[in-house]
Amino acid sequence: MNYETILCEMNERVATVTLNRPQAMNTLNEQMAIDLAECFEALYEQNVQVVVLQGAEKVFSAGGDIKEMLKGSARGADTKQIMTYLTRAIKALYMLPAVTVAAVHGAAAGFGLSLALACDYVIVEHDAKLAMNFIGIGLIPDGGGHFFMKERVGAVKAKQIIWEGRVMDGDEAVEWDLADIVVENGMVKEVAKQFVEGQLQTPLLAKIETKLLLNGSQADKLDRYLAQEAEMQPRMRATKDHLEGIEAFVEKRQPVFNGE
Repeated sequence: MNYETILCEMNERVATVTLNRPQAMNTLNEQMAIDLAECFEALYEQNVQVVVLQGAEKVFSAGGDIKEMLKGSARGADTKQIMTYLTRAIKALYMLPAVTVAAVHGAAAGFGLSLALACDYVIVEHDAKLAMNFIGIGLIPDGGGHFFMKERVGAVKAKQIIWEGRVMDGDEAVEWDLADIVVENGMVKEVAKQFVEGQLQTPLLAKIETKLLLNGSQADKLDRYLAQEAEMQPRMRATKDHLEGIEAFVEKRQPVFNGE
């Protein structure tokens, strides 16, 4: 399977999906949203039982492509259209009949963190930086970020982490239940490989049935969260606070928000 912004490699029962925009810290643009949706949906037709999600080169994903946001929208795409692709991608990943593993090094921020949290296991390096930091540019989490944060830490803590844009290293992320396994720096892909090899020695059909039962019982709730995010995010993109946030980011200064 060939895509413009991601790689998808098949090896018997294992698929490895690599976010592949290293020149832009593997940030999300319109094309990546399309590629992720099409890739995850296509995996339903493959005989895979484990999927590894990782980032190329220095980071997992730094979130959305802010420089493209500043142009108005990613590659000229309407925000609502991008949200449609994100909804497809996250729903497909969440209900994929396979054990899914996010291997996180460097940054997993914004949508990058939402994507990681959609997986069944999150493996992180000690110095990884995890942040649901949409607030810094006047946006709300998308990609099911509200749903996954609430599932892992509860509603009160989810609100606080989102509002503060808190940045956690790998150890803190495990302490907060936003990640499951912390490993030495530079070792996450090797550890993920070993983890997958171990999974292949287990009764994966039974594990997948359990996943489909438990995740399936939450699928309608995830749909509602995704639908509300898709409705709210375009409104947030039109605010003065958002424009100030992305301009400040590009200009490397502190934003001045006024609640407009």
